Parts: sequence; C-alpha cells; structure tokens
Amino acid sequence: MVEKPDVLIVGGGVIGVCSAYYLVKRGCRVILAEKGEICSGSSYGNSGLIVPSHSVPIPAPGILSQGLKWLLDPVSPFYIKPRLDLELFRWLWGFHQASKMGATRKSIPILRDLSLTSLNLYQKLANQEDLDFGFQQMGWLQLYRSEKVLAKGLKQAHLLDEFGLPSTLLDSNQVREMEPNLLSSVIAGIHYPNDAQLIPHRFVGQMAEAAKRAGCVIRTGTEVLDLETCSRQITRVFTTRGDFHPKQVLIAAGSWSSRLAEMVSLRVPIQAAKGYSVTVQKPTISPKVPLMLSDAKVSVTPMGDHLRFGGTLELAGLDLSVNLPRARAITRAAQAYLSGLEKLNLVEMWRGLRPVAPDGLPIIGRTIALKNLLLATGHATIGMSLGPITGKLVSELAAGDTPSMDLNPLRLERFE
Repeated sequence: MVEKPDVLIVGGGVIGVCSAYYLVKRGCRVILAEKGEICSGSSYGNSGLIVPSHSVPIPAPGILSQGLKWLLDPVSPFYIKPRLDLELFRWLWGFHQASKMGATRKSIPILRDLSLTSLNLYQKLANQEDLDFGFQQMGWLQLYRSEKVLAKGLKQAHLLDEFGLPSTLLDSNQVREMEPNLLSSVIAGIHYPNDAQLIPHRFVGQMAEAAKRAGCVIRTGTEVLDLETCSRQITRVFTTRGDFHPKQVLIAAGSWSSRLAEMVSLRVPIQAAKGYSVTVQKPTISPKVPLMLSDAKVSVTPMGDHLRFGGTLELAGLDLSVNLPRARAITRAAQAYLSGLEKLNLVEMWRGLRPVAPDGLPIIGRTIALKNLLLATGHATIGMSLGPITGKLVSELAAGDTPSMDLNPLRLERFE
C-alpha cells in the first residue's frame, strides 16, 4: 500500500518531532520517517540549553581567523579538518562574508526573536501535555579565567544588551555566591538570566509520543532512498520501508539534509559540525546552574542525576568517528574551573553532527524550485533552542497560513 499523508517529515530529531507535533495539532495527516530511531542524532547528546544569549551567530567577527590559528591544535575548540572539498571552500567563503560586523548585527535580532519565541513555547509545553522534560529557567553563567577572554565576553554582552538581551557582570566573589565550588582561577562571570535548560532526549522522546497520541504516524528504520519529481513537485518518496505519495515533504534531517536535497538537484549549503559531550554521574559537589567555561568553550549542564560536559566545533564532513583526545579535553577543561571533579564516573561519551549554514542562520521555508518541499535545517548549535518555534512555523507554512514570523531572511534562496 502506498501511503498518502498530507505531510511526510524526513528526520526524527527535535526539529522533526516538533514539526510533527504542531502539524497534527492543526489537523494534518502526518507521517514522520526516521532512518534510525527517534532522537538518534545530534538531538540526543547535546547540552540541553535554551539560549537566547546565543543570538550572536557562529560566523561572528574574528572566528574564522581564530579557527585557522587553531588548525594544527588537535584539541582546539574550533577545528577545520583539511580536505580537498570544493563545497567546503564555497561554504567557507560564505562564512567569511557573514563574519563581518554588519552581517552579524543583521542576524542577531533574527536569532533573538526565534529564541525568545521558542522559549515561550517551551514554557507552555512544560505546563501541558503531561510532559516532564526537566525544564528549568535558571539562566546561564559564563565563567572566565583570563582578562583577555573576559574582555571579549563583555564586548559580546554589551552587543546583546543593545538588542534587548540583558546580562549581569559578576566579580569573583559574586560568582562564588552562585557556584561555591569554583576554583580560584575563575576571575569573573557573566549571567544571562533568560536562558533555560532541559534534558534533550527526554524532551524529544516525549514530544514524539505526544505527536503520536494526536495522530502522527512514526516510522523508524525508514531511510529515504530517492525522491521522484514531476511538474516542480515531489510526487513519490522511495524508502527502505515502502513508498509514499505525500502532498508535502519536509526535510528536517539535520546534517544529512543536503544529501536528500541533492536527490532533487537542490543545493542546501550546510556543513556538518561535529560536537562531543561527556555525561557522568553527578558528583557530590556539582554545579547548580548551567555553565559556560568561556576560555575553553565548554558547557556544563546539570541533568537530574547526571552532569554533562559539551564542546568543540569540528568541520570534518559526515564523519562520526570519535577523536578521543578532543573528547577528553572537554572534561580536563572542566577540572580547571571546578572542584569535586577529580574522580568522575562515566555514563556516556557521545558525538553528533550539527548542521551549520554559512551565515549561521537556520534554513526554514518553502523552496522556489519545488512547490511542495519545505526545509527546516541548518540550526547549528541551537537546534534544541529553536525546536518548538521551527515546528510551529513549519506547521503554519504547510497549512497555507501567513507565518507568524518573517521567514524571508531564512529562505534557502538567500544563498543564490
């Protein structure tokens, strides 16, 4: 039997399941196809942070030159694996163009509005649907060990404050009032009060179940093999578990979205950015609020009985191999900031691929080339932050409504 849903969603991460949830709430017949299991990609092991404070896009001024300086450092926070890849070179040129201050200032309000609206949706979800995903809004504390890095942090804080995202500078005594187990090397902190946290795999799993209860059909172990088109529309989707004739198709497959788009001769310029996390049993002395260890670019998130360290941005293509020195560097960095981490009981070492567009903004919207194709990808390191708002926007587009936010800056065609 060939199934004919209103919307076929490809991808079972946070973007896919949030889209499914909001689509079925609008009365759409939805099938979600995931080649692995729900939440088996980068939605699983991330830091679980909802961060309006992350509204400065990745290609900020100076980041590419810093990355080139780190090129030979095997444990650097930002690493570009040298390789002959014309698409990577093209992407890096776009990244370079987007890293100018003018482009950054245009991107900040876009990411701010997406993040704050998504935060509001998280707050609503946490209070309904019988969902319990560890949502807490205690802010995010960025810590500093050097005056040089602190100066950069303050510059960014002042920039964000211009756009209505406040923060508070804390001296060494004030940060210890918030986190008493900080080592003496920590000289200051910046607290962003709007940020929140959750347990990512729990959220994605529960949202998938909520979508199922509302009528979504979820097909795991279902890999898309090819897309057939006619008259500027996708007419048939071939998968390992049968074929579909959907009215509309949503590609929300993270770093694999560009490969799916290639099946219909569409260029989606995203690069996979590998990140690592290390989850341990929560030690006796443990942070109470999420932390950013700014000199090392490592996040620390309390998650129930666990503590998770996350970091690195490694442009190495669709490569899921584990670079053990890079993963180990994350916990070593944490031990330079916090006491009580001398003996850690490992729960899991994880890596995942985050999809990054050259301008650091997500790609959300319909395509001109194919009238019934929607894209929701390229969320970089803030896919968890932007899951609910992306799902809501996709549902509005699929229903033929005017989106509640301006999607022109997020269209695929901006790269032409």
